[in-house]
Amino acid sequence: MENYALHLAMAALVGASVVAVSAYYMHRKTLTQLLEFAKTVEREREENSDGGGDSPQHLKRRRSRARRKGNGYYRRGSSSLPDVTAISVGVDGPFPVDGIPPGLPRLHTLTEGKSALHASPAKRTSSLLRPTSPKSPVASASAFESVEGSDDEDDLTDTAKMDTTYLHTNGNVEITNSGNGEQLPIPASMIRSHSVSGDLHGVHADPIAADILRKEPEQETFARLKITPTEVPSPDEVEVYVVLQECLEMRNRYVFKEAVAPWEKEVISDPSTPKPNPEPFFYSPEGKSDHYFEMQDGVIHVYPNKVSREELFPVADATTFFTDLHHILRVIAAGNIRTLCHHRLNLLEQKFNLHLMLNADREFLAQKSAPHRDFYNVRKVDTHVHHSACMNQKHLLRFIKSKLRKEPDEVVIFRDGTYLTLKEVFESLDLTGYDLNVDLLDVHADKSTFHRFDKFNLKYNPCGQSRLREIFLKQDNLIQGRFLAELTKQVFTDLEASKYQMAEYRISIYGRKQSEWDQLASWIVNNELYSENVVWLIQLPRLYNIYKDMGIVTSFQNILDNIFIPLFEVTVDPDSHPQLHVFLKQVVGLDLVDDESKPERRPTKHMPTPEQWTNVFNPAFSYYVYYCYANLYTLNKLRESKGMTTIKFRPHSGEAGDIDHLAATFLTAHNIAHGINLRKSPVLQYLYYLAQIGLAMSPLSNNSLFLDYHRNPLPMFFLRGLNVSLSTDDPLQIHLTKEPLVEEYSIAASVWKLSSCDLCEIARNSVYQSGFSHALKSHWIGKEYYRRGPDGNDIQRTNVPHIRLEFRDTIWRDEMRQVYLGNAITPKEVDR
Repeated sequence: MENYALHLAMAALVGASVVAVSAYYMHRKTLTQLLEFAKTVEREREENSDGGGDSPQHLKRRRSRARRKGNGYYRRGSSSLPDVTAISVGVDGPFPVDGIPPGLPRLHTLTEGKSALHASPAKRTSSLLRPTSPKSPVASASAFESVEGSDDEDDLTDTAKMDTTYLHTNGNVEITNSGNGEQLPIPASMIRSHSVSGDLHGVHADPIAADILRKEPEQETFARLKITPTEVPSPDEVEVYVVLQECLEMRNRYVFKEAVAPWEKEVISDPSTPKPNPEPFFYSPEGKSDHYFEMQDGVIHVYPNKVSREELFPVADATTFFTDLHHILRVIAAGNIRTLCHHRLNLLEQKFNLHLMLNADREFLAQKSAPHRDFYNVRKVDTHVHHSACMNQKHLLRFIKSKLRKEPDEVVIFRDGTYLTLKEVFESLDLTGYDLNVDLLDVHADKSTFHRFDKFNLKYNPCGQSRLREIFLKQDNLIQGRFLAELTKQVFTDLEASKYQMAEYRISIYGRKQSEWDQLASWIVNNELYSENVVWLIQLPRLYNIYKDMGIVTSFQNILDNIFIPLFEVTVDPDSHPQLHVFLKQVVGLDLVDDESKPERRPTKHMPTPEQWTNVFNPAFSYYVYYCYANLYTLNKLRESKGMTTIKFRPHSGEAGDIDHLAATFLTAHNIAHGINLRKSPVLQYLYYLAQIGLAMSPLSNNSLFLDYHRNPLPMFFLRGLNVSLSTDDPLQIHLTKEPLVEEYSIAASVWKLSSCDLCEIARNSVYQSGFSHALKSHWIGKEYYRRGPDGNDIQRTNVPHIRLEFRDTIWRDEMRQVYLGNAITPKEVDR
């Protein structure tokens, strides 16, 4: 055993000796080669200096030596090599490094500036652990370490100054030499390398990362689509295009447009954050104008005074409207027009797919280059949400429990001849605060609501009890809507905390009595329901048949009187309804709501007037549309003439039911809610694209009511270039989180694989569609947001690359040119 151990030790000794000898000879050979190389270089320098003259090679070497002169010459560090300067500079000053022959050229060390000569020992030691990386303008650090406010901040600053060449990838960069202060150009070939000696490890700097660090707005060069030769339409196609032109011109005759655009009234040179209105409910008395108005055949006519019979703001009559509507319906049913529009829509979709194949990376790079901005901090407007369902179910549950605990003795309702407190109401339901949970509340839509609009409406009743809806979700109740006002303020607070989310809440006026307007305005003003993140729309439920059965109205004319006469009264004389006058400054739109899937009879060209409509049947959707549109058109003309805010027509349309609904709103509406039935009509879909009518789509709401999520046409509409935005509709019934709008975006992005650029484009569309002021839009998406295409885009605010918007604008102009047979007049600004 002892002999075995001895033999083993001897073998180890012999092996170690062999290795040591081999290492010695290899090291000696290497040093010899380095020495010979150094002597050769020195010999060449002497020959060049003795040769005289300034040859190009001689000048090149002289510049090379000038760059290395002194202690501060420029070098590019390598992450794989130690900081030799830090090693050679000790506490007491430099010390020699032995073992290096004197004939070798000097090592390329880091710049000896403040970071090397004036740093503390601790900082110099840390520089050993954090070598300079060529991919970053600062020293490398751990992925989990933050350098903000650290002790190494000065070192990082100096290092960043030294390595600014990594921020530039195009052309030469001027670098100041620390020795003599002269500007020395650094070739682009050096900028791309990892070290002075070139590609040390066979790995080059990432050009995308380098471009991002340049902090330029974005790459302006991208692959543009150009189809040649230009399509020459056949005679049949020319006929179709002429018909489409007529439809677009017909819409232009109907839709209300302001005589002076908002951006012409108020020129904003500095789109900084607008100052909030300190007194949103302040009322200053205004004089009564001489205007006189009267209702004739369901439409209000306005005259300069009571004596004059000159109508100031004429609007198309009902017969003309229904005649034009029937013309649109004939157009969308024509086979040759359907075929051509289907072909054009498919071509639009394929063009966008090709654009993404060619330019998706460039768009992503442009977004990366935009500082600070991303999807989370671009402005997003919930363009379609009902106020009575604006909170989520958990929020409502917490609020009910809170009121039951804090105010159990508050008298809240009058039922069956008795006044009941909140505690007594729950006792009558055999419920306590402890019993309540989200499942018992039962306000969330489920499978039972699909194609059952009646059951969906019942979900507005907490615990299935209409009395709880009256107490907590109504403003015209015994407590004058105090609970709903408090709940609304909490929702406002959540919106303001998110900062980048806005909402347009739709609140109901039923048309049962004229005092509804004053009651609503009083509720808003007295409870001070105001937020910079919120504006209001008025929704009109189409419930004439129910009111007729209840004996509340005798004809359809009664509903029109109750809705529009107070609006004209307050416009002519604001002192007659001061609170309503203040409230209308925050109202931006008028909506029509109800179940569109109910069967209805198509209107004829000669329909009964509203005063003649006394039967128990509900008028058709287009009948409601015309009379609301006509009165709103006249009202807007009157309000505009007096310098007041106007109200846009933005109804629900195309969620279900007949295609007639979408034809009627094509003629009259600024934008619509839903519009999913456009998938059934390629002609209307193409017309909506050409007119760029906004679609506030709610795929999660549709999924609960009329259309499965995977069949929703939103992604197809988006690809084809329709003006779509995402909205929540009913967070109380649909959504689960505290931020329902972000939930809507999140699910759409996951299911349909939308990119960040897609989401930001949809968010930008939502701001366009919204009724927020010109000043706010200028701040949110750019001071020239009203210009079409990239001229109206500010990527620093929208995070949408110019590439995307230039493509959208180019393709839209090409389509307009195609439809107008080369004679299209496309405005540089969006519709007013």
